Amino acid sequence: MSQINKEDITQDIYNLYDDYAHNRLDRRGFMEKLSLYAVGSLTVPALMSFLMPDYKNNIQIKADDPRLKSEYITYDSPNGGGKIKALLSKPIDAKKVLGGIIVVHENRGLNPYIEDVARRAALAGFISLAPDALTPLGGYPGSDDAGREMQSKRDKGEMEQNFIDAFNYLKNHKDCNGKVGVVGFCYGGGISNMMAVRVPELAAAVPFYGGQPAVDDVPKIKAPLLLHYASLDTRITNGWTAYEAALKANNKKYQAFIYEGANHGFHNDTTPRYDKAAAELAWKRTIDFFKEHLG
Repeated sequence: MSQINKEDITQDIYNLYDDYAHNRLDRRGFMEKLSLYAVGSLTVPALMSFLMPDYKNNIQIKADDPRLKSEYITYDSPNGGGKIKALLSKPIDAKKVLGGIIVVHENRGLNPYIEDVARRAALAGFISLAPDALTPLGGYPGSDDAGREMQSKRDKGEMEQNFIDAFNYLKNHKDCNGKVGVVGFCYGGGISNMMAVRVPELAAAVPFYGGQPAVDDVPKIKAPLLLHYASLDTRITNGWTAYEAALKANNKKYQAFIYEGANHGFHNDTTPRYDKAAAELAWKRTIDFFKEHLG
């Protein structure tokens, strides 16, 4: 199979993948539409292979990294389906209690990319908790396609409760200083905004390209916000104008950045939508923000 470069992929193909990744196109429909762009070496199988996440070769912090204590735990979410599995990570040499970070996955469960992000957060000096909202259905199934299908079957309110209960678990953990923030990506970005509205004790929220809350809910936000958007992600970024106006009108504390030329999912380094410069800058800003508010 010929090598495909990022430059070979048009924005229309990225937009098509976005529709597929967010359940607006099924796999058959995605492949049919993708075939319209299959020319020469850009065959449908080659395009599919290029667009799908590569977890084998793109994990930054391995599961057995000796600098971390990383383990799966379960916590109670009685109104969210029962016991929820999560990855709990902290620096192996931590000598004191740490600020806590809830890491919220995309619309496909706790996949290797999100586990990697949770370990990155721990390596930066925090105790992180990355729940798997697919736990009541058996957990992340090992494939994002199957994960998306599973997550679409879960009750929206119960999933939201899973992450609120994760906050309470981490806030009361013996190794946490009681200050807990949240960072989430895609679906998880929306959950980060939701938690800012519904969790008064939340210390900080960092939504990456997350759906905005209702304008009427903005007065309830107490946590400082750091919001990351992508300029090419019009589906989500177009909602920022009204959200910002509501934040300003209610004197909320926030910072927001729109990364030019970046797509939805630009932080995810396992897919070709990854934008290295934008991702690294956004992550540095995120860690600095958490150090300010969770220290």
